[in-house]
Amino acid sequence: MPGRFQRKTANSVSSQALADFKVGVDNVIFSVDTAQNRLLVLLVMRQEEPFLGQWSFPGTLVRRGESLEDAAYRILAEKIRVKNLYLEQLYTFGGPNRDPRESPGSYGSRYLSVSYFALVRFAEAELIADRVSGIAWYPLDQVPQLAFDHNQILEYGHRRLRNKLEYSPVAFEVLPELFTLSDLYQLYTTVLGEGFSDYSNFRSRLLKLGFLSDTGVKVSRGAGRPASLYRFDAEAFAPLKDKPLVFI
Repeated sequence: MPGRFQRKTANSVSSQALADFKVGVDNVIFSVDTAQNRLLVLLVMRQEEPFLGQWSFPGTLVRRGESLEDAAYRILAEKIRVKNLYLEQLYTFGGPNRDPRESPGSYGSRYLSVSYFALVRFAEAELIADRVSGIAWYPLDQVPQLAFDHNQILEYGHRRLRNKLEYSPVAFEVLPELFTLSDLYQLYTTVLGEGFSDYSNFRSRLLKLGFLSDTGVKVSRGAGRPASLYRFDAEAFAPLKDKPLVFI
């Protein structure tokens, strides 16, 4: 029985027409507004069908002779100006009928989305509104229903961001060069939620890892004691980058 089932399945698949794919890139661009403790994601309003007038991620179809990463950077450069940027490939979404331009049972193109995950510094990010009537940062808890399967892509991207904070130094991509441990803790709290760790344990763990350099400079904020300013030491972190670490 199992053998007949496998042969039948293989014959059925081989008799179907091969899919004709168009490949697009969608960028999930996160930032953290540390002044208001908000995790933000960049959305643009679609200017054409399908989903005309609906919010989506900045995206583009890949051009002839263009790599996926080049397409991701191109769409970033068209939507935002920023000096410090972290970018990595997130996931490929290619389920049947994820795009309404592919009708069920038709021989039209399938639309494949290779998504990228980006993290930028909010204070220095300048949005580009040229030829775009709608572009905005949305707090994660206020994101509306998005075009295509972009809500699913957002959920996947948010999980990746949380995981990256737990085992990599990605947080320092969005902090200023000099920061207090309280600034760092607040960033983690904004992304991971209240109660992920108490401040004392968080501070102790990060300092023991040995890649935070105390600058010797202190800053006063409010009525509390002056706080030390730290800097992320990339050289001190280099020997640790390939080792399993838990930041929190």
